[in-house]
Formats: sequence, structure tokens, C-alpha cells
Amino acid sequence: MIGARATPRLAFGTRVDPGSRMLPEEVAVALSFNGTTQAVMMATPDDLEDFAYGFALTEGIARPDEILSVEIVTLPKGRDVQIWLHPEAETRLAARRRTMTGPVGCGLCGIDSIDQALRDVPYVLPYTFQTSASQVMAAISALPGQQRLHDATRAVHCAGFWAGGRIVASREDVGRHNALDKLAGSMVRAGTQPVGAVVLTSRVSIDMVQKVAMLGAPMIIAVSAPTADAVTLADHAGITLIALARPDRFEVFTHTDRLTEDSHVG
Repeated sequence: MIGARATPRLAFGTRVDPGSRMLPEEVAVALSFNGTTQAVMMATPDDLEDFAYGFALTEGIARPDEILSVEIVTLPKGRDVQIWLHPEAETRLAARRRTMTGPVGCGLCGIDSIDQALRDVPYVLPYTFQTSASQVMAAISALPGQQRLHDATRAVHCAGFWAGGRIVASREDVGRHNALDKLAGSMVRAGTQPVGAVVLTSRVSIDMVQKVAMLGAPMIIAVSAPTADAVTLADHAGITLIALARPDRFEVFTHTDRLTEDSHVG
């Protein structure tokens, strides 16, 4: 299986059972723009071209039409995703790099200031997109069917996009941010309009809301809780934030107007 491999283990219970288990691969993935590394992430080594497009978009580095080419180079200890940008995007990125005074950590790669970490995001356009409670619960019920790698390993996150009554795209990764970036990249490469809901297996933090806002999607549906500040940002960005979603219930924190009147439960 791509992104996972069988690993020997001993299982202890009523007896000791030797065997193996499928576990996800986690490798160092460098994201290099015009020959210079911008970030190094620990990631599942598949859908890396989607990752390149999605990371560039959601981090505000480049629009899809500003990416000239992407090449995946396999190295002894990881992958180097080499992304080549249009000169205008390279000029913006060079200016961003000049503000960096030292090494950065992987939590917010390529960011060295509070202002950059809490960057402004575009307001999501007021699409006519609306949905019902039954559709929200159908979306969260449909997500497990997209989790082939998780079914095999029980150790990865998934991000999907719900539109037209179905999951139209999904991606998995050991990192929740990576899964979302890969989803975003797959959508822009396929020309999928972001009129629908991003569905997540993870909690919702500020940086996840930032990425959804950069994609332009008007709704997030997540199985876990958001942070208080993620709710504040979603409200500011015009995003409907639905969390603690299950096949029979959910909670809405922002922009409830996107739920149609017949969606009230109870």
C-alpha cells in the first residue's frame, strides 16, 4: 500500500501472537520554492504534488496559476518537492524570506513573527451555499468511506470536501495540516470550486481555519472541538464552523444562516 508498510510486532492478550501490522510511513518532506527550502514537514509520502499546490495556496505563497512546475525528488532520507514559481510570486516570497531572522520550527514553517502566525485571511465570499442538518450528518457519516489508509493503519487524518450530496475529494496524511493542504491542492488542480464543506477528522485550530479561508470554502465540519480563537477567526472570515459532528448530532459555532430552516433538530 502506498504510504504504509507492514511492520513486525508482538500482540499480547490471552496469548502472545507474532505477526505484523500496517503502519503509515512518515518521512521528511522538504517544500522548496525556486531552489530554496521554505519548510520541512513530516508527512505521508504520497499525493505530494497536491501537497505542493495546497501548501503554496493555503500559506499565501502562490496561486495555482503562478506555479510553473513541480518535481518530486527522492532522497536517501526523504523527499524534496521542488516547486518553481512565476517571477511575481518569487518576488513576494523573497520579500517574505528577508523578514526571517533565524531558524524556524515545523509548527508554523516559514513564519518567524506573531503577526505572520496570526495573519489576516480573506473573507469567504457569501456563496448561496446552504445545507441542512441531515446533509451535515450525511457528510460526517460519509467520511470514513474515504479513509483507506486509516482503515489499514488507524494512525492518519483525513480531510474531505462535501458538495452535491457526496464527498468529491479527500486526502489522508499523518499530519492534519498536511491532509488539508493535500485536499486543497487536489481541488485546485482538478478545478473543483470550493462551494461546499471541508470535512475533517481532526480538531479545528486557528491555522486550520486560515487554510480553509485561503481555499475559499464557506463551511468546516469537524469531528473534534475547535479552539475558542479558531471560532473567533471563523466568524471573522465568514466561515460556518460545525464541530463535534457525529452521524446523529453536531454543534454550530458561527454563521448559522447557512443551515436551512428545516435543519433544526430537537
